[in-house]
Amino acid sequence: MVVSGAMLQIAVGLLIGIPVALAGGRALAHQLFGVKSYDPAVLSAAAGLLVVSALVAGLVPAMRAASIDPMKALRSE
Repeated sequence: MVVSGAMLQIAVGLLIGIPVALAGGRALAHQLFGVKSYDPAVLSAAAGLLVVSALVAGLVPAMRAASIDPMKALRSE
């Protein structure tokens, strides 16, 4: 549940962020000399790093919550 929520947020972020990054790169390429507007290696590396970091950030709390005994958690509240 935690990991699926993190992946949903990443999917929405990538759906919004990739077109914005492409548009920003196109605008920047017109203003700077020698800058390409589209670099697929950098874009995919950045997206991959974002997905991996979000997966780790969602997986660590999920694993910690799964290791706690439910009765101990209910009694402590």
